[in-house]
Amino acid sequence: MAPPGFLRLAGHPVRWRLLSELARSDRMVHELTGLVGHPQNLVSYHLGKLRDARLVSARRSSADRRDAYYTVDLTRVGDLLTAAGAALHPALHPSPPPSTARQVPARARVLFLCTGNSARSPMAEALTHARSDGAVEAHSAGSHPKPLHSNAVRVMRDEHGIDMAGQRSKHLGVFADQRFDWVISLCDRVREVCPEFPGSPETIHWSIPDPTAGHPDGDNEVNYPAFKRAAAELETRIRFLLRALTRPMDAAPTTAQEER
Repeated sequence: MAPPGFLRLAGHPVRWRLLSELARSDRMVHELTGLVGHPQNLVSYHLGKLRDARLVSARRSSADRRDAYYTVDLTRVGDLLTAAGAALHPALHPSPPPSTARQVPARARVLFLCTGNSARSPMAEALTHARSDGAVEAHSAGSHPKPLHSNAVRVMRDEHGIDMAGQRSKHLGVFADQRFDWVISLCDRVREVCPEFPGSPETIHWSIPDPTAGHPDGDNEVNYPAFKRAAAELETRIRFLLRALTRPMDAAPTTAQEER
């Protein structure tokens, strides 16, 4: 019996390395080229194979339209890994993950950044706090803060059952001297200006489209679907983030945790 197609595709050393790097952070091709140590034409070839299999996708950078960010679909990869295990033996099925709130080590601190701190980053802050039952200390800020968008409050309340009416926009300078375990940029522009934070936190980029694009202040009904898509993507990514934060307690800590 031949192995499942996913194993044959992902098992190639270069493609597995690409998936591993993208599982950590969204990346541009030239970044991936440096990380995997292969020329751009070879990296692009293997990214094309992964895109054809719908394991990764690409989005044009909002900071520079000539560049594109690649993202791995962790949900699809997880489903295919589970199916591959079940094809080998029905007992090879993952157990339900443990309770997040009981397993997060040393109250991990996460900072989410975007340009305006009016939509993506406050939604990420609210989702992280709610989905970890408060076990993760989540914050958000922006390089050019604007008032919290009413659709961010609405989509969190109506689609995710979270009240974020009490949140306020903040400048990223508020947190300049604070230590975090993870600093996650959510828009391509803020990634270009993100300062260094004390303790060398894990820095990650999630290239998520701005739901306010085209309608920054009004037309709430027009751009509400964009807020739903952004919130749904954040929900998925944060679910995987919390699983990473709830790894076994004897696993290697992040740099910031080592220094505390």
